[in-house]
Amino acid sequence: MERIYLDHAATTPLDERVLAAMLPFFRGQYGNASSAHSLGRMARDAVEESRERIAAHLNAHPSEIVFTSGGTEGDNAALCGMLMHTRGQLVTSAAEHAAILGAARILEATGHDLVLLHPEASGRVSAQQVSEALTPATGLVSVAFVNNELGTVAPIRAISRVCRAAGVPLHTDAVQAAAVLALDVEALGVDLLTLSGHKIYGPKGVGVLYVRGGLDFRPFIAGGSQERRRRGGTENVPAIAGMAKALDLVAACGQEEAARLTSVRKQFEQCLLNELGDSFVFNTPIDGGAAPHILSIAVKPKGGKQIDGEMLLLNLDLEGVMASAGSACSSGAVQVSHVLRAVGLDETLASAAVRFSLGRSTTTEDVSEAARRLGRIVRRMRKQRTA
Repeated sequence: MERIYLDHAATTPLDERVLAAMLPFFRGQYGNASSAHSLGRMARDAVEESRERIAAHLNAHPSEIVFTSGGTEGDNAALCGMLMHTRGQLVTSAAEHAAILGAARILEATGHDLVLLHPEASGRVSAQQVSEALTPATGLVSVAFVNNELGTVAPIRAISRVCRAAGVPLHTDAVQAAAVLALDVEALGVDLLTLSGHKIYGPKGVGVLYVRGGLDFRPFIAGGSQERRRRGGTENVPAIAGMAKALDLVAACGQEEAARLTSVRKQFEQCLLNELGDSFVFNTPIDGGAAPHILSIAVKPKGGKQIDGEMLLLNLDLEGVMASAGSACSSGAVQVSHVLRAVGLDETLASAAVRFSLGRSTTTEDVSEAARRLGRIVRRMRKQRTA
């Protein structure tokens, strides 16, 4: 039985070209980028050359690029680095990634005012909602570019105009956007932006935090002079080189791949409708406003009985289809997604939700077969529930 991987929003396979770019720094060029000798200088050159390439992809200045261990650290660093030393208010959404909400709760516990916006059913937060939440005390707004569970694309440019008019910095978690949407920090108007390597066919354990020049940003991780004293710790040179190469590859084919994935997802939607009929709902806004690679659905209860969501995922895996209940950072816990709760999805529906996420290897044959297997599983599980 062919295995079908539909969990690219959780992680992507490492591109062989990315691995090739990393290997020299595991072998002969293993120096510490902070060392003054020749091996150290080679490592430093690799870090700075990677920084320049990444900055160019974001239309940023190299000095505005801070290397991190990934999206979670980047989000925490953005929020805490901007607010921990102030009494500023944070405005964000109840449907944000757990990394944002976790950092937000830390700030709230230390005396910061926290405003959680309630998104629309699509997961979208509007510029008007942000505008109405801003006060003279607001120190930062944080809204994800692409929601990690629903795929909803936020109106970041419109939100940026509101924030700029009020003189409030704007952070966006662009982890799920990087592989499929253009990331130009000037065009978007953002002041901080988070990326993660393993979501774009790069290595795990590396990320980027863009910090616009002139911001009063304080280090989240102290104890070293690395990253212009904005993030202490020895640089992960192989991973940084891999991150740069991964972004190079995204830049080279991102638009074409996004168009292809849009077509594949449309095929998937139709196959699901053919297999399941009206026995499920789309959580992702399929009529527009969503990234092309994420499709969230929820199975409806039948006869007042709902199938077990955890068993649904287990059965999918046994049938060779790899997907998730939502964010991979929380899907190990048996609980309804906070994102689905935030958008008002009925808890019975939310308990049988599945997030499928497509990638470079996904074909129309893959999604057609995945839909067939899902239909077979749902029919079998419903029959067992009524037996």
